Order: sequence, then C-alpha cells, then structure tokens
Amino acid sequence: MTLGDKIRQLRKRAQMTQAELAVRLGISASAVGMYEQDRREPDSKILNKLCEVFSVSGDYFIGASEKPLSGEAVDVSEVFDEFTSRLAMQEGLMFDGVPLSNEDRRKIIDALQVVAAIARQQHKNETNHKK
Repeated sequence: MTLGDKIRQLRKRAQMTQAELAVRLGISASAVGMYEQDRREPDSKILNKLCEVFSVSGDYFIGASEKPLSGEAVDVSEVFDEFTSRLAMQEGLMFDGVPLSNEDRRKIIDALQVVAAIARQQHKNETNHKK
C-alpha cells in the first residue's frame, strides 16, 4: 500500500473529504489530492499533522508498521509481538548509552514475556472469578 493509499484510506475511514482534511492540515485540497495520487509527498511537517489528525504512528506512514494504531480495538498480544519483533531487529539500540548486545535483547524480551504471562493469568483469573 502506498503512502497515498494510506492517506486516502484513513481520510475515508474518518468520513472526511479532501477539502476537510486540507483545512485541518492548513494546505489546499489539490495538495491532498496529489498526496493521495502519489504525485507529491508530504513534508515532515504535514506528515506530523497527518499523524495527529488520524491518531496514527509515523511508523505506519513510513512503512515500519502495518497497522495504523488508530482507535480500533487491538489485542495486546499483537502489540507485544510487534514490539518484541522490532526490539529483536532494531539496529543501534542502547541502554543508558551502552549498546545492547543480542543477549541483552533476549533478556529484555524474556522479561517482557514473563510479565505478559503474569498479566494474562491474572486477567484469566479475574474473568473466571466474575462468572
């Protein structure tokens, strides 16, 4: 999906016209049309405004994430899986100014998995208790 496709999809999901989006971005409706047709790319200022207007991550627009992170319901396990995957592959990560080794990454991911398992069990216990 191109950047223009993503902008168009988010605009339509928000039930907004190109003119309405243009007003919110402080640009012309024809500029919005060009973005949606991939004839022009928004600069960083407009890209930031698009993120604010649609409540999405910049990662979604640049292709680092497949999901827009809008107000849609998302299972926490999906967010967790995406985060741990990114943590495992992200170059140049540091902790207190010291580069993370692969072993450090693995320890962080393991710790997160333990926390997620505890939270999942507590949620399950609470759900069963309410029944």
